[in-house]
Amino acid sequence: MTIKLTGLALGLAAGFVMSWARISDPAVVRDMLLLRDAHLYLVMGSAVVVAAAGVRLLRAFGVRAFLTGDEIAWTTEPPQRRHVAGSALFGVGWCVAGTCPGPVAAMIGEGHLGGVAVAAGLMAGVTCQRLLADRRARRAVGDEPGVVGM
Repeated sequence: MTIKLTGLALGLAAGFVMSWARISDPAVVRDMLLLRDAHLYLVMGSAVVVAAAGVRLLRAFGVRAFLTGDEIAWTTEPPQRRHVAGSALFGVGWCVAGTCPGPVAAMIGEGHLGGVAVAAGLMAGVTCQRLLADRRARRAVGDEPGVVGM
């Protein structure tokens, strides 16, 4: 329960910061995508730099995850076709929605109805990805009809 309450508090704080930085304002996102305003590029870039430096420092000093106590670790893999396809689909989603999916909860909280459409699109995308992953897994073990087993 403590982890859930901490997550809720951190989520509320993150939503407040997103709203304060105007990341959840569709007009600001549109201006960024049209290269009229660099504000959001600077916000996102600084977040990436701070997060990258932070996790590397935490890992270097052997600090464990705050809430779960897990070791901070990750693996890398070379880019694959699915990464390129996913990136392209993500970009198309930005174009169609006219906004980033990251602050969708803050958008909904502020009353931007476009946030509901973005959330629905995210849920549909996650559902499709899960169905495709399950299908690939069944195909790999030969459980799918019409596929000859190993």
